[in-house]
Amino acid sequence: MAFAANSVLCRLALSKKAIDPASFTGIRLLSGALVLMLLIFMLNRKKTAVVKGSWMSGTILFIYAVTFSFAYISLDTGTGALILFAAVQITMITYALISGKKMTSIEWMGVLLAFAGFVYLILPGVTAPSLSGFLLMTLSGVGWGSYTIRGKDSPNPLEATAYNFLRTLPMVAILLLFSLKNIQATQEGIVLAILSGAITSGIGYTIWYLALRGLSAIQASVVQLMVPVIAALGGVIFLSEMIHLRLTISALLILGGIGLVVLVKKH
Repeated sequence: MAFAANSVLCRLALSKKAIDPASFTGIRLLSGALVLMLLIFMLNRKKTAVVKGSWMSGTILFIYAVTFSFAYISLDTGTGALILFAAVQITMITYALISGKKMTSIEWMGVLLAFAGFVYLILPGVTAPSLSGFLLMTLSGVGWGSYTIRGKDSPNPLEATAYNFLRTLPMVAILLLFSLKNIQATQEGIVLAILSGAITSGIGYTIWYLALRGLSAIQASVVQLMVPVIAALGGVIFLSEMIHLRLTISALLILGGIGLVVLVKKH
């Protein structure tokens, strides 16, 4: 739900031109860092943090966030989502296979079924994407897949996420410095960026790190295919979009495929 909300908030902000992508990215990461550090201060009984993230994870998080925002300048929603989650899938499954993970026939069936449902939901609205948008969103997907892989074994998800957000701030400063001529931000755009950073990114990613403890890399990649379904439902609720048969069928395919992959581990 948090990932889907991020897509909805970003689309709302950029489609209305309520804020520029650099400012959206900067406010998103800054607000996420502030909220998470506040949570650590309130909840951490120890005086010093045990897990302080890493510069590599912080850099990957920044790359994901900034390319995500800029990609949606030239991509429509369906094209962007298809490129993003296809890149996430490829990144995480490739990592699992390189690491020696052997996929069973049922896991392959679940992956293909879930991805088929995702393509069925998105593909009919796809138009030929711009090269820059395609490359940016592909990089964003690789970034998020890599960030997920690195966070899988984190002993303290809250602290790791907080310090990773904190480490993005020097990069945010450089981004805003180079974007001074294009900066524009309305009150609505700033609020949407803060919600995206503080709630759906900061807290959402902490929850995701917690969830990763019980998922393999392949399972985690497939579970994320729920995002477009939830986002589509968010469009119905917040953007007055219609519920149609295609959404129902694709949701069944995606959730069915996820069920197969997850149940293999249980078995």
